[in-house]
Amino acid sequence: MISAVRSLRQAAPRSGEGALELARSVLAIEADAVRALMPRLDGRFLAALQLIQKCLDGKRGRVIVSGIGKSGHVARKIASTMASTGTPAYFVHPAEASHGDLGMIRAEDVFIGISNSGESAELVRIVPSIRREGAKLVAITGKPQSSLARAADVHLDAGVEQEACPLGLAPTASTTAALALGDALAIALLDARGFSAADFARSHPGGSLHREALKHVAEVMHRGGDVPKVREKATLKQALAEMTRGGLGMTAIVDARGRVKGIFTDGDLRRALKKVTHLKSARVAQVMTANPRSVLPEALATEAVALMERHRISQLLVVNAAGELIGALNMNDLLRAKVV
Repeated sequence: MISAVRSLRQAAPRSGEGALELARSVLAIEADAVRALMPRLDGRFLAALQLIQKCLDGKRGRVIVSGIGKSGHVARKIASTMASTGTPAYFVHPAEASHGDLGMIRAEDVFIGISNSGESAELVRIVPSIRREGAKLVAITGKPQSSLARAADVHLDAGVEQEACPLGLAPTASTTAALALGDALAIALLDARGFSAADFARSHPGGSLHREALKHVAEVMHRGGDVPKVREKATLKQALAEMTRGGLGMTAIVDARGRVKGIFTDGDLRRALKKVTHLKSARVAQVMTANPRSVLPEALATEAVALMERHRISQLLVVNAAGELIGALNMNDLLRAKVV
């Protein structure tokens, strides 16, 4: 083994295509390590999720994430991701925990310990104190039979077949796997707690992220004469002319009071060409999409994006509480506003 490692260390540095081949190999190994986690997401993952949800329900518990070395960097990132997505979480260094920081851990908390070997001395040393305090322990390790895994209330297996390092020494695939598993847990918690785009923006008050995420539909929509619309009795030819004028790939169909009755889009036009025999005499009401999706002007623009993506549509009508047309927007508007 020593001679093999020595020979690798003494090998000539790779360049050109050889370096690219090595880099591709690293990405392939790490991608395979993450994919291998998917079949392991089972009842244990749900149990970890439930432990954290239960600790947060009383609004007294928090999530403490800890690790040493490279696992410590992963733990910091997981804690940061959780905190920014609505889960009260922070990082505690296991060595510092032995010298006073354990006082921050309470019975209502969930402690997530990360160690590929599951035998990191600094982490294993504080486990008895965590259990004595009454906090729940979730372990993320690559060794299900390790000391940390066996001491945990829930163990999540982040083991990998091999590291991406050609020496087999530097933590690479193992840290990527642990980080991905932590992200999966953070996002599952985000979803379970109903964390919204507005919540995310409030926790990111600096920079453009906050400004763009808090834009409202009223700020990005077309309004007034820029909104293409025709009455219910309009002909298909009139609807096409209005759709062309508006340049939004659609026109709204409204009644005498301006209430939305339907929408006619490019997609509706293609479908109309297949089923309408007399285009000149056809009425738009025959081929429109009735009761279309709509959004209120005070809604966040990010909510409009989610609605459009969920229903696979490119245009959205904006209505008031009475269902009257007051605006319209399409995905290009949201892209220009940097909401997407």
